[in-house]
Amino acid sequence: MGALLPAQIGGDVGSAVIDRGEVLIAGMAAMLITIFLGPRFIEVLRNREFGQQIREEGPQGHHEKAGTPTMGGLIIFTAIAVPYLVLSERDTESLAVFVVAIGSAALGFADDWIKIVKRRSLGLAARYKIVGQIALSFVLWWFAFQEVGLDPSLRIHTWDVDIYLGPALYLILTFIVLAGASNGVNLTDGLDGLAAGVCAMVFLAYTAITITTGQEGLALLSACLVGATIGFLWFNAFPATIFMGDIGSLGLGGAIGALAIMTQTEVLLIVIGGVFVLEALSVLVQVISFKAFRRRVFLMAPIHHHFEMLAWSETKIMLRFWIVAAVCAGTGYTLFQNSLGA
Repeated sequence: MGALLPAQIGGDVGSAVIDRGEVLIAGMAAMLITIFLGPRFIEVLRNREFGQQIREEGPQGHHEKAGTPTMGGLIIFTAIAVPYLVLSERDTESLAVFVVAIGSAALGFADDWIKIVKRRSLGLAARYKIVGQIALSFVLWWFAFQEVGLDPSLRIHTWDVDIYLGPALYLILTFIVLAGASNGVNLTDGLDGLAAGVCAMVFLAYTAITITTGQEGLALLSACLVGATIGFLWFNAFPATIFMGDIGSLGLGGAIGALAIMTQTEVLLIVIGGVFVLEALSVLVQVISFKAFRRRVFLMAPIHHHFEMLAWSETKIMLRFWIVAAVCAGTGYTLFQNSLGA
């Protein structure tokens, strides 16, 4: 069957003809705002002693990072919000993604705040995170199914197949995608610059996808996400002077999951966000192996810590994971483009 673009499905969507100059301006603005705010924000955090708490069971070399300013996600989402709210028409699709991303960031903020106030590495209880993600999934499902009018189907782009799920199963899918993306980014955020760099490549792929589908609002928001994460890397790359915290990782993960739902690339996200999938699977395999056989597959999970234990430098791990992320993002976009001509 022929592939249907979101703009062909119906609902409140962006124009098929996108002002690419405006998309570029939005991305550049987000990057420059992040770079401008960074030094001032880092100074404020240092003065207030809002520093990172390090897990005792983590790699030994990470303990020297204790006290590094965290909650850098506040800069990221400020830099995203300003150009998006000023330059976009705030169409239903992009506004839904923006709201879900901010809601996910709010969960992360609560998590970070508890860690800072109580001076511990454990923050918001997992059950509260799950409840929050369920609520955000419902909001995203409502916008996608009721307001935008997306077909409640699972699209497999590689085979050009649509599997009708119906509203109820579509809601479950929305939760799986949103929670999976948020937790995947959160697990990846364990080395300087790792999560931010991988996220930038994923958002770049979604910028290209939404430009291709004519979803102007989503394209502009995706460009803002690219710019903000690249700008944040100015301070977060090794050696990091600030961490994004859970406000950043959960918020960016929420944005990725919401973009996947609004572009109906839920399955393709496994390829586009391949690094996040790899990180999450490494934890799952480690837990199952240890509980079943009392043996560890990796020296430490998530998998980036395994390479740390093999004495790889943080920079080496970061760059190689970025390479893998670039290949995954490029492959995912190529598969998406090929499906359009099917």
